[in-house]
Amino acid sequence: MSTTIDPRVALVRRTPFFYGWAVVLAAGSTMFVRNAAATLTIAVFVFPMSEDLGWSRTLIVGAAAAAGFVSMFISPLAGWILQRFGARVLMTTSVILLGAVILSLRWTTSPISFYLLFGTGRLMFQAPLQIGGSTAVAQWFVRLRGRSSSMLGVSHSLGMGLFPLFAQLFMNANNGDWRMAWFWMGISVWVIALPLTLLVLVNKPEDVGLTPDGDRALPRDAESSGRPTTKTAAEQEEQWTLREAMRTPAMWTLATVGGLVFFIHTGVNIHQAAFLRDNGISASIAASALTVMAGGTAIGSIMWGNLLDRLPVKIVYAATAGWLGGMALLFLLVNSPATAFIVAALFGIGLGGLLVVPPVAVAHYFGRSSLGAIRGATEPFVSGGQAIGAIGAGLIFDYTGSYSGTFPTFTAAAVIAIILLVFTRRPKKKTVA
Repeated sequence: MSTTIDPRVALVRRTPFFYGWAVVLAAGSTMFVRNAAATLTIAVFVFPMSEDLGWSRTLIVGAAAAAGFVSMFISPLAGWILQRFGARVLMTTSVILLGAVILSLRWTTSPISFYLLFGTGRLMFQAPLQIGGSTAVAQWFVRLRGRSSSMLGVSHSLGMGLFPLFAQLFMNANNGDWRMAWFWMGISVWVIALPLTLLVLVNKPEDVGLTPDGDRALPRDAESSGRPTTKTAAEQEEQWTLREAMRTPAMWTLATVGGLVFFIHTGVNIHQAAFLRDNGISASIAASALTVMAGGTAIGSIMWGNLLDRLPVKIVYAATAGWLGGMALLFLLVNSPATAFIVAALFGIGLGGLLVVPPVAVAHYFGRSSLGAIRGATEPFVSGGQAIGAIGAGLIFDYTGSYSGTFPTFTAAAVIAIILLVFTRRPKKKTVA
């Protein structure tokens, strides 16, 4: 009688290094392709679509903000799917759907169809791919969680810088046809990420007989035998259910802080190019500054990720918030291409922290066992912060005629986040005597 072996188990057995790094590669591919629905990518399409379809720029950009609000309700569902079926099902399905809706934008003819298609892609960007990728890596790493998560930040940063370039290259190759650019962007999503999520991704190390970080688990009889015992980082980590976590102030503090820092993130990102143009920076320099910012994000992901493995999570999170708030103020000093590049790079380093630190903080505080469900419950705060940041900065500009008031607002949000983190304590389960 023959037995069939899961091809992924066979792949694990043949991998000459700890398989968790292959999972990082697979999860990283989804972080890369989700940028097909990023705000920096749609920025490339704003001008040609508005010219061709006669739509206002506000209408086009509004699809991202609308999806942000809807994502507040989708995130808990994504968390439930992740907890129930695992990261592989969630991420594979999301990649398939993301590619489908992006390529279907080729045929969009009305604002309604555009909002439905791009909005769905943006939902994949904000909820399932963000939660799924970081949770998958957090399942495979505990001791090296910061370093491994930083690789996801680098992957996202590469996509952040390259997908807008892909969009423009596809347009150029098709005589400026933005419709064909969307089509090939969707195909690219499938080609880059679908094979890895289907064939490589494994939900957690225990599914294939491994342990987090590749550490050796403690023998079951070690403690009773009287032999010296040294627990692995994964064995020392306290595990919380969603219901237990919801009863702690720490979960809601982390959720609120996530909303505040992503309020800064999106508020700056979506309006940065327009702000630079208002300050006399040419369109080409403004676009180049976005690429420089993506480079800074990659550097920041590595920097903050390595700090997470060396310093308390709370300190690194507060430092990330402080960096973002301080660098946001520097935008008020931009008056030349050189200062635009410097400030964009510095702010990008802070953004790199946002890709790494918040998900690691949740895993650090509440463990791996219910991480998907807990992330699903906290992520609506992130989505809400992103939506409010995008719209809030626009409203300040509309009422004052300037973005000058937005950057101090972002700094104030960072200060509030730091204060909340200072008073946050890692919860401890009550021991029953």
